[in-house]
Amino acid sequence: MSNVPVAVVTGSNKGIGFAIVRALCKQFQGDVYLTARDPSRGQEAVAKLQEEGLRPLFHQLDIDDLQSIRALRDFLKQKYGGLNVLVNNAGIAFKVRDTTPFAIQAEVTLKTNFFGTRNVCTELLPLMKPYGKVVNVSSMASSSALGGCSQELQQKFRSDTITEDELVELMTKFVEDTKKSVHEKEGWPNTAYGVSKIGVTVLSRIQARMLNEKRKGDHILLNACCPGWVRTDMAGPQATKSPDEGAETPVYLALLPSDADGPHGQFLSNKTIRSW
Repeated sequence: MSNVPVAVVTGSNKGIGFAIVRALCKQFQGDVYLTARDPSRGQEAVAKLQEEGLRPLFHQLDIDDLQSIRALRDFLKQKYGGLNVLVNNAGIAFKVRDTTPFAIQAEVTLKTNFFGTRNVCTELLPLMKPYGKVVNVSSMASSSALGGCSQELQQKFRSDTITEDELVELMTKFVEDTKKSVHEKEGWPNTAYGVSKIGVTVLSRIQARMLNEKRKGDHILLNACCPGWVRTDMAGPQATKSPDEGAETPVYLALLPSDADGPHGQFLSNKTIRSW
């Protein structure tokens, strides 16, 4: 099977992830895996797409569970000898009116959106085949949250030399600062979701730099993007875009032609590079 191209979309049994799988099933020449924490929900989502005449495949994946990530890694390695397209879409957000204490919101949100996404990348990026595409779904909330950080933090997050370890340290510090109720004093904005997505955007910049340093000849393109404000369980019914419209930028990045040398290490929304 190793000559069959393969694409994986995390957190894709509903919302934007589901729409990304639908678009890839129509446009990607190869196998497309819909993943979900809960196998029965995943299988239901696959059945829905099959009714549309599409042929997605299913694999269980909970990005909060390292063993689940590694099971997917081993499966891809064994069946396909690697991976061609990875879309890191899985994420969570507390509702605005949620009364859960902010420190708990911070810990839970960063655990999935930043640390879970990072674990997927740690395990799956080494599997990326030449000319592969990696898309980390971030959010414009990362830009607005960056604007709400102290100058010192902004400088760190915009640095072209920040390391993954330094980023992990900063994300860990945010969670610790919320527990001590000093996060605002320490220069953080009052948004756990926004900070988690700063982490995703900066992680993407770091990963792209590492690919340039270690695998330059493999032409792998890795970017972060904002799908926009999309009508999902997460964003609610007032949002301006349908899930299919929200999928457009992630799918564009996932299907960049093999002779494209960019974008790489960028943050995009509406298929346009945004300044960071």
